[in-house]
Amino acid sequence: MTDLRNVVSAVDEGLVEALAPSPSQYELQQALTDFPKVDLHRHLEGSLRLRTLMEIARQEGLDLPQEESQLREQVQIGSTEPKTLPNFLSKFRVLRTVYRSPEIIRRVTHEAIEDAAIDNVVYLELRFTPAALSQARDFPIPEVIEWVIEFAGEAAHKFEIRVGLIASVNRHEPVELAEAVAQIAADHAGEGIFGLDLAGNELDYPADSFTSIFKSAEQAGLNTTVHAGEWTGAESVNQALSTMGATRIGHGVRVLEDMEVVAMARDRRVAFEVCLTSNLHSGVVGGMAEHPLMEMINAGLVVTLNTDDPGISNIRLSDEYFTAVSELGLSEGTLKGLILSGAQYSFLPEPEKKELERRLQQSLGLGMNSGKDMSR
Repeated sequence: MTDLRNVVSAVDEGLVEALAPSPSQYELQQALTDFPKVDLHRHLEGSLRLRTLMEIARQEGLDLPQEESQLREQVQIGSTEPKTLPNFLSKFRVLRTVYRSPEIIRRVTHEAIEDAAIDNVVYLELRFTPAALSQARDFPIPEVIEWVIEFAGEAAHKFEIRVGLIASVNRHEPVELAEAVAQIAADHAGEGIFGLDLAGNELDYPADSFTSIFKSAEQAGLNTTVHAGEWTGAESVNQALSTMGATRIGHGVRVLEDMEVVAMARDRRVAFEVCLTSNLHSGVVGGMAEHPLMEMINAGLVVTLNTDDPGISNIRLSDEYFTAVSELGLSEGTLKGLILSGAQYSFLPEPEKKELERRLQQSLGLGMNSGKDMSR
């Protein structure tokens, strides 16, 4: 596996041509849109199209605003509303009400994957929360998981994009539910499900109760990722790595508060799934200029760039790339290294991972045949 720091060094020293000396914002946006992308951290429930939500609300007779602007206020983060954890999480309360049939779940899954493909994402790890999808009509958890596997497979084939699924459980929900989801996910390991994720409010709900579940999942062949170091400090990252055995960290931007934890994560080559706009919208950072992305890279940590909840934040992965370059000063060469890192630290089976890495190297100009277009 190519070490990210070596790739970044080589690119930044001019061994790969920059896209343009001084591109305008439009040209930069277009260039970044054309980049092949890897998204390792995208939630299905946070990926709904606003128009789709409006149609479902009308069809199902849901008590939701019929005006797009009013509905937008309930499910997306507006520019003037408070950027806080409670406000961010409140958006999911509405979204959980819409999954009222397998057909709706199929539509939302297809559209989430289509949106990624349109944005030139060539590999997507889509995490879904069975409890959220089952809530509106009390669907059996095993059926929900089987539906998502089936629907994601259909969409991946239709839109010519590789998709790996990650089953997600929430800290605030019963441990027994997490155990059931983990067991069913493990039963489907190799059938579309690649991993298990712990998400939710880490501020009020520590991860201690889930440790044995994640260790068992790993023994059963599932990769594991844990949301940590987002709303609490580096101690949460330490627990995820040392106690739970996570192989990736969701967000993790507060790891820099403890350099011993930084050193451990760096030495273990643990990948951090960073989501810039989400961190701003949930109040993890007070402003984009304060985001520690560059500090994390400079500390030698493995970093990937992802969307988190593109429907709630009203973004594409291309927008996250543009923010990183235009607002945080990330060079286009370093960005290429981060994309490659997404492939290297994906949960793909090893042969597929190597092939994806090879294709990205070629498409991004990091290999022998840099001209190959791998956008589809």
